[in-house]
Amino acid sequence: MSPAIALAFLPLVVTLLVRYRHYFRLLVGTVLLRSLRDCLSGLRIEERAFSYVLTHALPGDPGHILTTLDHWSSHCEYLSHMGPVKGQILMRLVEEKAPACVLELGTYCGYSTLLIAQALPPGGRLLTVERDPRTAAVAEKLIRLAGFDEHMVELIVGSSEEVIPCLRTQYQLSRADLVLLIHRPRCYLRDLQLLEAHALLPAGGTVLADHVLFPGAPRFLQYAKSCGRYRCRLYHTGLPDFPAIKDGIAQLTYAGPG
Repeated sequence: MSPAIALAFLPLVVTLLVRYRHYFRLLVGTVLLRSLRDCLSGLRIEERAFSYVLTHALPGDPGHILTTLDHWSSHCEYLSHMGPVKGQILMRLVEEKAPACVLELGTYCGYSTLLIAQALPPGGRLLTVERDPRTAAVAEKLIRLAGFDEHMVELIVGSSEEVIPCLRTQYQLSRADLVLLIHRPRCYLRDLQLLEAHALLPAGGTVLADHVLFPGAPRFLQYAKSCGRYRCRLYHTGLPDFPAIKDGIAQLTYAGPG
């Protein structure tokens, strides 16, 4: 390519970089820099975050642990966690619904797990599922550091596709009054249909799904709106530390099998 042609494309390149600068920063932070730090430290980002929590947070205080994770994500490395804005929506809904049993698909570092556990009513139970054993080990330590025991918060290691059919027989879960989908958006529809097929959603039960706008779960949203079994509401938010990147949490209320 001649210098003249390259120069002609320069305004377009600059325009794209300016317009999509937030996505570019996110890409650099979550892919390039994270991979480099993983390689140099021998630790994953959630393991580095937990080391920070151990030295800066108060054991037995889930609120302070959450604030510490938010600070680390904002000032050290972007954690790709739920964050305080979405977290307030989640806690408010858990407090409002007062579910006897909550199912979380996608524990990750344990951030949203702590949010739910804080808001559970007395005697409430939370089952959280994480497919990656190494990530689950970090989340388990964070949950116990916050003061929640195995009777209140049980962490299951395995893929959601394999765990959901076993919930009733192996984990004595007859129904999930509230479900949080926060793992892989491309799996949301499959897992929602699995929950339906195994009769784990009671009439009036709530399903919350994060990241439905970014990276997005269009097939899940289309199904929820068109199948006739759900009332849908969308909470518009931004990504933590990247408010210009629009995202949302979907709230589905299950009307029953129909």
